[in-house]
Amino acid sequence: MSAANKLLMEDWFEKVWNQRNPDAIDAMYHADGRAHGFPEADSVLVGPEEFKTIHRNFCGAFPDLLVTVEDVIAEGDKVAVRFTTTMTHLGDSLGIKATQKQVVLHGCTIATIKDGMIVEGWNFMDMGGMFAKLQAE
Repeated sequence: MSAANKLLMEDWFEKVWNQRNPDAIDAMYHADGRAHGFPEADSVLVGPEEFKTIHRNFCGAFPDLLVTVEDVIAEGDKVAVRFTTTMTHLGDSLGIKATQKQVVLHGCTIATIKDGMIVEGWNFMDMGGMFAKLQAE
């Protein structure tokens, strides 16, 4: 189970984020799935449609984003992923006029997998620091 769960999470970052494929969200994110901590620390996105809205806005703001998975650790139904995202702020879809600034965002996700689907994810990233950098003169 752990090997399959690790592969699911690696596929999540590759297909959903690097390939910017919203259909992959439907394939990997449970209908009642909950994503905590993205885009804000206290955010909870329930279901694929809520996640796809944030995904669309984030990819619109950073169309060149590239997620590099640094570590994947799995035990039972839990998978922890540490990643680095590099991107350039080229779009206005997050409510901030495009700045052309390059950003590096480090983070980690701890996901719970059930029946080959992500049912819950806890995301830890310095989104506040990223937004502060984008808004700095």
